[in-house]
Amino acid sequence: MTSTTAGAAAPGSAAKAAELRPTRTRLAIVGMLFLVTAINYADRATLSIAGSSLSKDLGFDAVTMGYAFSAFGWSYVAAQLPGGWLLDKFGSRRVYFFSIVLWSLFTLLQGGISLMATASAVVALFALRLLVGVAEAPSFPANGRIVAAWFPANERGTASAIFNSAQYFATVLFAPLMGWITHAYGWPYVFYTMGAIGLVAAALWLKVIHDPHKHPATNAAELAYIEQGGGLVQMDQPAHTRSGTFIDQSPKWGYVKQLLANRMLLGIYIGQYCITTLTYFFLTWFPVYLVKERHMSILNAGFVAALPAVCGFIGGVLGGLISDAILRSGRTLTFARKVPIVAGMLMSTTMVACNYVDSSTLIVAIMAFAFFGKGMGALGWAVVSDTSPKEIAGLSGALFNTFGNTAAITTPIVIGYLVKGTGSFAAALVFVALNSLVAVLMYLFVVGDIKRVVLARRRG
Repeated sequence: MTSTTAGAAAPGSAAKAAELRPTRTRLAIVGMLFLVTAINYADRATLSIAGSSLSKDLGFDAVTMGYAFSAFGWSYVAAQLPGGWLLDKFGSRRVYFFSIVLWSLFTLLQGGISLMATASAVVALFALRLLVGVAEAPSFPANGRIVAAWFPANERGTASAIFNSAQYFATVLFAPLMGWITHAYGWPYVFYTMGAIGLVAAALWLKVIHDPHKHPATNAAELAYIEQGGGLVQMDQPAHTRSGTFIDQSPKWGYVKQLLANRMLLGIYIGQYCITTLTYFFLTWFPVYLVKERHMSILNAGFVAALPAVCGFIGGVLGGLISDAILRSGRTLTFARKVPIVAGMLMSTTMVACNYVDSSTLIVAIMAFAFFGKGMGALGWAVVSDTSPKEIAGLSGALFNTFGNTAAITTPIVIGYLVKGTGSFAAALVFVALNSLVAVLMYLFVVGDIKRVVLARRRG
């Protein structure tokens, strides 16, 4: 009788224990962020992979190619603050969905310029790259908001590193694919393929992503765990249902001045500009460097570019894991975030050594090491999740991304002029490495303590 009673009680006890055990829905959330970010970066990189063939058809020189690469950056930067406001007003899930749909459609349409006359094709390409930039503008601020809502502080570095490392995974997965498509079918099919992939991802987004309080797979224990660890689980709740937040839902542009006046944030913003310079060298000129400076075929360049990207991906995930492990060990948030950033940026300066070797194997090895460091140091979005005022997390992330992605404009153009003026990429590699050093200086001497910013409330 006793054993029967115990056996009967066991299922109920197991169910109760399961209720007390936090679910891990947040892992699916960061997985989805990783996927859409990989597609996001692949769509940015379509022109760099297709660029050599496309430039022959359209007759671009290095400077013209630099401006074509930068078209995305102009509109992406200009749309950051409006995109951040849209996120704060309408929520991450809805705004991000429309963002994915639009940038995928504009990517797909770029393939159609092959049917136009040369002059019209140049104008259409530039216009469509501008539109891709506008459509993608809310993506990274939304990533930051979603991580801030779904993850406690001691997991935030890893979560941010995972979605940020998707930029390298994009190259690992899609650069060989796009190189093969260009080789086998022609460059227009790169744009057709990537646009179609993005539209499928948009449909999947609506299935996976929900606010923490609304997600059907999340239990109360996981919500409590996130909230007790500093997660902003009520971020996208209606203002009248939230405690300790502003009711005012009008655009909060006046708060931008407060953000810019904060020394810590300004150091973070400038550091992100420098770190993003490395990103855009890799996304725009690196495949061209391999083809024109190192005389690789387009097909081989697509595969070779994936090798440093693998190391960047590993470094990116490892940087987040190291940072969160340091934080769990009892060290300060400031120490935990700065150690991987400073160490990684110092490692990335080694790319200058490519100017002094001729072996293709050595060049790939040096770039792999440099991009491992760049990945490890790219913890800016974790820092944004740690520091953004909770009332304007979208706007704060957008301002951070505005600074960072100004490099999308300057990097392609500066490198284009350096390559045309010197006839090689040597000065370009020095330029990129110097940006790594400036990022180190920002975090060591300007940023100071890393902590969440509290806004002064407006009167009236």
